[in-house]
Amino acid sequence: MNIHEYQAKQIFAKYGVPTPRGIVANTPAQAATNAQELGGNIWVVKAQIHAGGRGLGGGVKLAKSIDEVKELASEILGMTLVTHQTGPEGKLVQKVYIEEGADIKDEYYLGVVLDRAKEMPVIMASTEGGMEIEKVAEESPEKIVKVAVDPAIGFQGFHGRELAFGLGLAKEEQGKFIKFASALYRCYMENDAEMIEINPLIKTGAGDFLALDGKMGFDDSALGRHPDIEDMRDISEEDADEREASRYGLSYISLDGEIGCMVNGAGLAMGTMDTINYMGGTPANFLDVGGSANAETVAKGFEIILKNPNVKAIFVNIFGGIVRCDRIANGILEATKLVDVHVPVIVRLDGTNAPEAAEILKNANIPNVIAATDLADGAAKAVAAAKGE
Repeated sequence: MNIHEYQAKQIFAKYGVPTPRGIVANTPAQAATNAQELGGNIWVVKAQIHAGGRGLGGGVKLAKSIDEVKELASEILGMTLVTHQTGPEGKLVQKVYIEEGADIKDEYYLGVVLDRAKEMPVIMASTEGGMEIEKVAEESPEKIVKVAVDPAIGFQGFHGRELAFGLGLAKEEQGKFIKFASALYRCYMENDAEMIEINPLIKTGAGDFLALDGKMGFDDSALGRHPDIEDMRDISEEDADEREASRYGLSYISLDGEIGCMVNGAGLAMGTMDTINYMGGTPANFLDVGGSANAETVAKGFEIILKNPNVKAIFVNIFGGIVRCDRIANGILEATKLVDVHVPVIVRLDGTNAPEAAEILKNANIPNVIAATDLADGAAKAVAAAKGE
């Protein structure tokens, strides 16, 4: 689960991670009132959506008067903001964050993510603050300092010094930075975060470090331990199909290809998508029916997949371990009764009750259901069907 910048900064405050003062607003008038309350003579009006790159898309603007705060909030609220992280469809801006201006001397990047290969959190820092960190990683990886922290010993001074030296900070700045990085690591660990990103982290003229931006993502499985964070969920920022799939116990992620995928198990899902790509096709989604699929959930899966107009074929690839193949076959029959399955459906069912499943589909004699013998055969048939061959 992701949260907004203003919410991330509320969490930062609990851990002593410094940020500029700010107040969220839902209307232009509220934005002006907030600016008056903050005081000063310069403010930043920032769109609140779950995506980075807001500044480049016109979602972050500087105001030099209360009237200008109101005017800019009017422009930003209600706009569809398109960034490199939103996709071409963009996201509707429903809130703005009014923040006091900051004295920016230098900009940095600082983030904490889980490195699954190292099996521990990794703190990343870079002097290339304010830029797309993905592009920096691709073009100038030497500009990113990475320090893995073993949770068994926690964040230590040597971790902080390695980061500070990597950023080339002056001796008198290192102590403040290490304190900042230590607080951020504690914030990450104690909230079961999956990711924290500050871009940019700024150094002010007075030599203080401030989180000018804030992005946090959390492990959904751990939200039960953090009801205060779960209360921050903004349903309007989440994909409607993914939410609907979740209600039926389905894991669904929309992609931009043309072959709908229905599988069981994340590993088989990844293998299925890789094989489709290898065969020259592109997956339209990741849909895992899990181990307790029944006719109703399979039918719902078809319905969700077919909402995507780009889907030209569906590849059902099930290995019947916990879930039985005959149950999936009955689900496919149910789906064809409830949903207009107007594209070819390639079916590979292997494992528990596979012969019974094959018999069910054979007796049903559905014209657009095509049997596959294995993963490679199914992927090849799905790619061919999507191409109209």
